[in-house]
Amino acid sequence: MEQTTPHLPIVERDEWLRPAEEALNARWTRYTERKKDIMRSSSTLTDYANGYLYFGWRWDAQLDGWWFREWLPEAQDVYIFGDFNNWQRTELRLHKDKNGVWSIFFPSAMYRDRLTHGSLYKIHVHGHNGWLDRIPAYATRVVQDDETKNYTAQFWNPEPFDWQGDHFDTSSIGAPLIYEAHVGMAQEKEGVGTYAEFTQKVLPVIHRDGYNAVQLMAIAEHPYYGSFGYHVSNFFAPSSRFGTPEELKELIRRAHELGIAVIMDLVHAHYVKNLNEGINELDGSDHLYSKPGEAGYQKYWDSMIFDYGKHEVEHFLLSNVKYWLDEFHFDGFRFDGVTSMIYHHHGYVDFDSRDKFFDEGVNNDAITYLTLANDLIHEYRPDALTIAEDVSGMPGMCIPTADGGIGFDYRLGMAIPDFWIKLLKDIPDEDWNIWEMWSVMTNRLPDIKTVAYAESHDQALVGDKTIAFRLMDKEMYFHMDRASENLVIDRGMALHMMIRLMTISTGGQAYLNFMGNEFGHPEWIDFPREGNNWSYAHARRQWSLSRNGLLRYSWLGAFDKAMIRLVKKYKVLSSGYAWNNLMDEQNKTMVFSHGKLLFVFNWHPSASIPDYELPVPQAGRYVPILSTDEKRFGGQERQSMDDVHFSYNVKGDDGKEYPKIRIYNTSRTATVFVRKR
Repeated sequence: MEQTTPHLPIVERDEWLRPAEEALNARWTRYTERKKDIMRSSSTLTDYANGYLYFGWRWDAQLDGWWFREWLPEAQDVYIFGDFNNWQRTELRLHKDKNGVWSIFFPSAMYRDRLTHGSLYKIHVHGHNGWLDRIPAYATRVVQDDETKNYTAQFWNPEPFDWQGDHFDTSSIGAPLIYEAHVGMAQEKEGVGTYAEFTQKVLPVIHRDGYNAVQLMAIAEHPYYGSFGYHVSNFFAPSSRFGTPEELKELIRRAHELGIAVIMDLVHAHYVKNLNEGINELDGSDHLYSKPGEAGYQKYWDSMIFDYGKHEVEHFLLSNVKYWLDEFHFDGFRFDGVTSMIYHHHGYVDFDSRDKFFDEGVNNDAITYLTLANDLIHEYRPDALTIAEDVSGMPGMCIPTADGGIGFDYRLGMAIPDFWIKLLKDIPDEDWNIWEMWSVMTNRLPDIKTVAYAESHDQALVGDKTIAFRLMDKEMYFHMDRASENLVIDRGMALHMMIRLMTISTGGQAYLNFMGNEFGHPEWIDFPREGNNWSYAHARRQWSLSRNGLLRYSWLGAFDKAMIRLVKKYKVLSSGYAWNNLMDEQNKTMVFSHGKLLFVFNWHPSASIPDYELPVPQAGRYVPILSTDEKRFGGQERQSMDDVHFSYNVKGDDGKEYPKIRIYNTSRTATVFVRKR
């Protein structure tokens, strides 16, 4: 009897993937074979990803001194120099082994008083690109000189950080409610914020507002502040412009004490092309961490691409993943630019057929790397979260590696903010298609966990607009005081709340908000640059607006807080799909149930309907528990929050009886009801 090869679980669960089964099997085989290769030399992925414990500065207790090591296979000569040898470039030469690793030993007896915590240093590399002073790839601390603006590595050897008692379990937070934040621009004063300020001032706000996770951007060192942290130069060095590594650790420890998981925005999609600060051409060749020539360049982002198929590069990146988990106790990662990673065309095509996910445009080495990275993360920290920023919809992205997937826990629902922008920008309210809204919000496979969001940092940047600014524009500067009467502001306030409630209640199993957007922050993000006279006026968050009882911003903030409390209390994000009960196109009204709650959205700009009849999932008494039109959120409260709506049975076309209730269905209002027995 002929034996048949068992189908991968990913194919068993999705008939649409049957025609691509051969490609998926090949993808699975590449991953499993590579993992077997790794296991021949290391017992686990965790043991394999220990590059940060070997390269750079390592103390040798037996020899009583420090080793310094760096992988530079095509370098012809390598020296190390710094303040410990009076910056003599060619005094301390490193020695090269057969694997291209250069090393030197510093006996404690000779360097105890010279090589000290905070010492500055660089390496002097002779390669095909000449003699250059460089910063090592495994440097864990890089600082900028205030006068010259040049970056230099720093020997960092403080007293060990006290992590005692920090045993945070990310699974304890339940459905992730993520507060996306940038440490540098999280302060109100004009300038660069610090880890310490974030710990003292912003973490309490996140905790008070009910979010249970913070996603930190721009952590790895980057020379250009305005890159938002996405042109990384030093992958093992927390950005020194925000403070010390120990201050970042203190931030994370304090977040854990508040019950907040800390997710790092991890950039492994590319790296800065700068020679002075980064790892590009570090050994003198153009193919150390990248492929040579154009294949190693990301033209859309003007940066360099990793060669994910090169084992030393894979080792570097996996070690970087484990480093942040181990040394800093991060609770997971949002992997930036996954679409750019997994396609040679970087996603700049239309994904209009299944073949696009498996043809020659796919970077199979990148997919293997991401699968190994997810394996490593969940092996080392089973409770850690991984989130993929992928706009393409690559099959298997959020399927466990054991089932033939790439292994991410969540994907970003990137179509959702794009949809809201298109709607607000191009279509008048009265023409909004509520069926399209429903389709976009709920268009996901049941086993693909999605992070829903109405807007992120992308929409807050100069060149784009936040939802608040699209809705209210310049009127925000003149009519956000509570005493002012303005139809544009009234409309904007109502829709701002409705859009958020719709997104969080239908869009996924997790939710994300960029700091300040919850209260309609009026300013876009514009980092200091020549075009704005190097101003920090727009590179900050004006928290005082949300606390000012005379302004409407506090109403928006209060609604967001109430919304977060509601979805946590009733476990909305973890209760599966929303169930569509009614779609009334004429009155732009949608009714859906989600878990124990009933949601009624009237998107119509003017149609308010008394005694509006709508179906309910079960008979009982229905009482409103949240409305965007409540007075505490700046609304008119046209429907009393004290009303009780008793169900009654109505015979349907099939002869069966179904429960319904009547409400005052007010225009531009979303109301949430709960059933009482």
